Amino acid sequence: MLLVLVIAAAIWGLGRLMGASRQARLYMLGLLYVALLALHLVLPDGHPVRMATGESPAFWAILGGFVALALAYALVLRRVKARAVTREADRAPATPERRGRFSEAELERYARHIVLRELGGPGQKALREAKVLVIGAGGLGAPALQYLAAAGVGTIGVVDDDVVENANLQRQVIHSDDRIGMPKVFSAQAAMQAQNPYVEVRPYHRRLDAESAGLLFAEYDVILDGTDNFETRYLSNRTAVAAGKPLVSGALSQWEGQLSVFDPARGTPCYQCLFPEAPAPGLAPSCAEAGVLGPLPGVVGAMMAVETVKLIAGAGQSLLGEMLIYDALWGETRKIALKRREGCPVCG
Repeated sequence: MLLVLVIAAAIWGLGRLMGASRQARLYMLGLLYVALLALHLVLPDGHPVRMATGESPAFWAILGGFVALALAYALVLRRVKARAVTREADRAPATPERRGRFSEAELERYARHIVLRELGGPGQKALREAKVLVIGAGGLGAPALQYLAAAGVGTIGVVDDDVVENANLQRQVIHSDDRIGMPKVFSAQAAMQAQNPYVEVRPYHRRLDAESAGLLFAEYDVILDGTDNFETRYLSNRTAVAAGKPLVSGALSQWEGQLSVFDPARGTPCYQCLFPEAPAPGLAPSCAEAGVLGPLPGVVGAMMAVETVKLIAGAGQSLLGEMLIYDALWGETRKIALKRREGCPVCG
């Protein structure tokens, strides 16, 4: 029996080192189990293989039954969880029909938008009817959420599983001292609705996961990724590509920020074209480890909101297939062209 456990551990470890997905590794373990059970049924009693792997096949048959029950339970739980995500914001009123004329108060509020030739009334109406999902209510999410709400984006979803901490307030200006300890999504919701009562905010107090991301992204027109971990970045990219939704992505490090719009449906590369693999631990330290200038997220997060408005209104030229890099320390900005990577597992 110990031999079987060693083989199973070797398959799992080697598969992980080779970059095999969790599903592929589970499939290989399933094949090992089927082969083992077949050997026990075919080989005679006392055979060395049977002796080395547990003499009776009954143990393995019972173990397989328990595993099957556990997998069935996990599948049911995943489906229930995915359905719950789409209903989490049901505590708020249903999204109203965003059609018809603007009220006098709305016209006055958005007057500086409406007089812009590239935006005008049709662009403002498109913003009111749009749905934008922001992943992360931290450094980048805070200014992006504030400006999207102020701009009149009709429905804004925000996903984050964290709570407001004192250390956040140096840069995450959507939160305040009296909301320390409050989930960030509810703190952001309060600030956005205080800023603009004409928008609907949908808070999702959870971490984005593979089981619910597809259903969640399907409800929105544009996705913003303001997270600081590569696992969520890769998941957001895969899900946005699969859903055919543009992904506005920003990142920060100390004095520098970068921004791009990924939309392979329009011929651009995806995030994984640019970063095929996550960097080794220590090569890309988080803001908590390396530090970040307080106003820098405001600059880059506001740029993310600008790109989102342009995408929705069809104004100007978005950063499709380009990356904007801002060096705050030296006051320099540069753009680089991005190309799709042949054989990309996400968009290739």
